[in-house]
Amino acid sequence: MRTTRVLAACGAALVMIGGAASLAVAGSGPEVGLAYHGAASMAAGRVDVRFTPRNHGASAVPDASVRLLWSEPLADRQALPGGCARSGERAVVCRVGALAAKGVGEPIGLRVQLREAPSEVLLEIGAVADGGRGGGSGSGDSDPQRVLVLDTGDEYYF
Repeated sequence: MRTTRVLAACGAALVMIGGAASLAVAGSGPEVGLAYHGAASMAAGRVDVRFTPRNHGASAVPDASVRLLWSEPLADRQALPGGCARSGERAVVCRVGALAAKGVGEPIGLRVQLREAPSEVLLEIGAVADGGRGGGSGSGDSDPQRVLVLDTGDEYYF
């Protein structure tokens, strides 16, 4: 059991290192690089996430949102902060707003309750460049960052 957790933690570290690179937003040209840097922790099916949006690119982003997708379904009832809304059984979308070139946005923090209390959950965090209004191919979605969060209460950084 302990060996499995150690291996999972090592895998999570590799995922986090790989996911720390900035994300180029599809359809917006190579000069926009949205990234979300923060931490996630989980205890008894409750996941706390806090992050700061950053535009590493040379062009401003007029309206951005971030999609958080969990590998496990969310509980039916959620108390989400303003600017965030449920977007399906496993997803939440939060408005980031405008980001200046090389700019940093306002920190975002939220807590979600998973339907069950799994030993781990994979969290995907991806930019939505058009403010979340798009709905499919060509909507400005970027490749998501991924972080494996174990039910240890420890923070996993991305």
